[in-house]
Amino acid sequence: MSTLGFTDDHEWVVAEDDGTALVGITDYAQEQLGELVYIELPEVGTEVEKGDAVAVIESVKSASDLMMPVSGEIIEINDELDGDPGKVNEDPMGAGWFLKVKLSDDSELDDLMDEVSYQEGLE
Repeated sequence: MSTLGFTDDHEWVVAEDDGTALVGITDYAQEQLGELVYIELPEVGTEVEKGDAVAVIESVKSASDLMMPVSGEIIEINDELDGDPGKVNEDPMGAGWFLKVKLSDDSELDDLMDEVSYQEGLE
């Protein structure tokens, strides 16, 4: 079973039972950024710590960083975003995922908000 969590910085994490997790930005985040024009993703094999800035997200309005909500090793990146960053605008919680990480400390998942808490924080 997968576990969905959110950060104050509008990232989402879907943790799987195999100790891996997908990471991306929320629908709210992509709306605030506007049309995405470029995404720079980290290298596979990079060790990251919770709180690290790991990806650059550029839109027609501004640039921002993807902050890691969890620690671990990046085991996969969404190569499709290189040629089509708009996938994030179209489907931020699906086809617009950014990276997959092998978790080094799954207790960090306890620090994430559930969907209800995240939505309440937006209101």
